[in-house]
Amino acid sequence: MQLTHIYLIRHAENIDGLIDGKMGDLGLSPEGVTQAQHLRDRLAKSSEIQPDVFIVSPERRANETAHIIQPALGQPMVLDENVVEWKSDDGSIEPEEFMRRWNEVPKAHKPYYRWIEGYENRMEFSLRVHQALNRIVQQYAGKTVVILTHGAFIQMSFMYFFGFGEAILDRAVPEIRRTSITHWYLDAKERWTLERSNDYQHLMD
Repeated sequence: MQLTHIYLIRHAENIDGLIDGKMGDLGLSPEGVTQAQHLRDRLAKSSEIQPDVFIVSPERRANETAHIIQPALGQPMVLDENVVEWKSDDGSIEPEEFMRRWNEVPKAHKPYYRWIEGYENRMEFSLRVHQALNRIVQQYAGKTVVILTHGAFIQMSFMYFFGFGEAILDRAVPEIRRTSITHWYLDAKERWTLERSNDYQHLMD
């Protein structure tokens, strides 16, 4: 039986700034480019990940990171809208205002709080992550899959693999550094095993 391997990689550091009067993603910072290059060099040297599929969030910071590391993976990029970051607002809320309002919402209500009509609350984001991962692991059963995505998506993925839910919001949260690698695999007993999390050794050399 071939094992299913899921590698989740967070994008490199990006710059946020105004786009048409709203906060948006301006792409990788110089530090972010360096982070992605370090990851590419590590993967090229070690050959530790040999993917069958390379799935990428189409958001700019993820897309730019993917273009840098893609030569080391040897697979074409497959853009997937369902692995994007939490779509909580349209960029019209300043980060400081977002956090002020977030801190005012009672913890029990946070999963259901909607910032702007038409955008995801945390429950809907959680459902999207679960559905995306469930589709991917079924579609690519027995394959090795790399998903280049975002910090919140990777954090939410722990709920999918461990079977947790939003009812225990923020009791514990995994740290997800920029360009870090998280690796899950499905064993012969059909049990998911976390082989590594937040592996950013390439940024420490």
